[in-house]
Amino acid sequence: MSKHGRILVAMSGGVDSSVAALMLNEQGYEVIGVTMKTWDYAQGGTAKRITGCCDLDSINDARNMAVSRGFHHMIIDIREEFGEAIIGNFTREYMAGRTPNPCVLCNTFIKWEALLKRADMMDCELIATGHYARSRQDKDGRWVISKGLDPGKDQSYVLWGLEQANMARTRFPIGGYHKSDIRKMALDSGFPELASKSESYEICFIPDNDYRGFLKRSEPEATERLAHGTLVSTGGEVLGEHDGYPFFTIGQRKGLGIATGEPLYVTEIQPDTNTVVLGRKEDLDKVTMWVRGVNFQKIDALDGEAEAIVKIRYKDKGTPASLRMDGDRLKVEFHAPVAGIAPGQSAVFYDGEDVIGGGFIDRDDPNGP
Repeated sequence: MSKHGRILVAMSGGVDSSVAALMLNEQGYEVIGVTMKTWDYAQGGTAKRITGCCDLDSINDARNMAVSRGFHHMIIDIREEFGEAIIGNFTREYMAGRTPNPCVLCNTFIKWEALLKRADMMDCELIATGHYARSRQDKDGRWVISKGLDPGKDQSYVLWGLEQANMARTRFPIGGYHKSDIRKMALDSGFPELASKSESYEICFIPDNDYRGFLKRSEPEATERLAHGTLVSTGGEVLGEHDGYPFFTIGQRKGLGIATGEPLYVTEIQPDTNTVVLGRKEDLDKVTMWVRGVNFQKIDALDGEAEAIVKIRYKDKGTPASLRMDGDRLKVEFHAPVAGIAPGQSAVFYDGEDVIGGGFIDRDDPNGP
């Protein structure tokens, strides 16, 4: 009988999730490792060597580590759920002129559901992951997610979608450590190959990082139909043609297909007319943002106005802002101009180190596509 009971640990084959499993095993939990197969790389349409988190080599690495330490490991196939919810959403969002963040959706809406379902089947009360984040239960009984101790690796941004019931059953063993500590733990535990393993930052189903090529393969008729769209200035002057608005994102400067005497940036995408608007860097600045699909974590609901630090992308340092609900959307008023607000990306609200909640950045026009 284990000291703390059974815990299901998501193991990608990387150093972070592997060390998380090792730590829990040493703490006296009966660890059951699980690796999720999300994507069939043989159908990925790329000749590049796969280095993602869910490829065959990573699956084998996770299994071998578990076997070497004597705890169970299994592989679960979630390609069907992943394909519709993540890949389907990815293509739909780009075709709607937005910039999706599939990792947020996958983490909070696919992997957690899959993990908890298997945890119930395996009689595991808790699950754990290798995210650099921390969680605690406050005096009112609410679970709160906080930033990981390592500011360079903090992953609290991608966890805003977790609901209270899921947070209560989730542990983040490595959240209180720096990446260098985790690599040293792997080395000291006898896994030098894990300690030196490189990280992958590509989207798992686009291992060559060519999302344009992926969209062309996924939506050949639509992307071909959208060729010869119009590039215009913020003043309406026609600047040239493009191959389709889904191939652009707000803030983009390179790959615009035209030569000008000054740097230009994508400031707006208009799907209904297949138009991409280009402007100067200062044209990217905004002080108002709308957010849809909001999930609150630290609070039950937003009553009136609140102050927060708001991040509009993963590596964003955050900007002070005022928050207020307006119908089913959240209105964010930044205290200083923010550049490159991209509809479809996640906005996450912080109270110090704690995640208040988050949602998806919406268009200014609620009736837009």
